[in-house]
Amino acid sequence: MAKQFFVIANNIRSLYNVGSIFRTADVFGVTKIYLTGYTGTPANPIHKKKIGKVALGAEEWVPWEYFSSPQAVVRFLKKQKVAIVGLENNTGAGIVRPKAIGAFKPKFPLALVLGEEVGGISKTLLKACDKLLEIPMAGKKESLNVSVAFGIAAYALTR
Repeated sequence: MAKQFFVIANNIRSLYNVGSIFRTADVFGVTKIYLTGYTGTPANPIHKKKIGKVALGAEEWVPWEYFSSPQAVVRFLKKQKVAIVGLENNTGAGIVRPKAIGAFKPKFPLALVLGEEVGGISKTLLKACDKLLEIPMAGKKESLNVSVAFGIAAYALTR
């Protein structure tokens, strides 16, 4: 049986980022994408055009579902014994420091949480994660585009 690998994309503002996440999810065999919060979906005809421009059809065959609440998805997946792993490098005070993704040994089933482009993963959602991972940064910028970060993380988790 293939690895069960889920993605929770919460509050992703850019429909082009959503499209890129779909396309990358297809490449790495993601089981299902959960679109949450204000993340656009392929069900909306206006969103579908922009998502499809980047996804190149992957939005048609990569399974997805929309939930308004990411916490509801987390509860649902945890009941199925899915590990919830957040991808975040700016957790702030009171939250455990993320582990470098290269040092993490994934166990499946696993759901990777992606947060909003500027603010990242909310504190509430960070606290719901079983583990937190980060992509170490060597340059002056402290973050990557969410879809680029997802591509790096998906590769690291599935290799």
